[in-house]
Amino acid sequence: MADIFTVVADSARRDILRILLERADPAGEPGSAGRSELSVSDIVGHLGLSQPTVSKHLKVLREAGLVTVREDGQHRFYRLEYSPLEEIEDWLIPFLSVDFDQAVKTADLEGDGLKDEQRAFASAIGKAFADASQMSQVVKDATAKKWRRNG
Repeated sequence: MADIFTVVADSARRDILRILLERADPAGEPGSAGRSELSVSDIVGHLGLSQPTVSKHLKVLREAGLVTVREDGQHRFYRLEYSPLEEIEDWLIPFLSVDFDQAVKTADLEGDGLKDEQRAFASAIGKAFADASQMSQVVKDATAKKWRRNG
């Protein structure tokens, strides 16, 4: 299996993950599986890539555990799996905190606060981190609901 960082290094695979994330049902409501899945042809339509190319990328994502597939006749429906993304989040957090600490020290030394570029970077990182944390919580909540229903 390929390293998760190698898998997400490809822009087409990141685009597929983004599309699946946008389609995900954040509430994790029962019976909402169809709303959080996309067929290969749906993904092809969003990306404008050929079906064989999209299928190749989906296979790599599936082997890395980033997506799951449900077969219905000749159709395959893909859904985003969040837990492997936590590995990336865990790896990134120490780097983000070092960068943040350095930005604070620099701002303190300069006395001018954050520069526009630093502010934009901090905002983007904060949003990405908040989105990842929110999705992680959604998955945990959905898992808890599933266990309560089945228990």
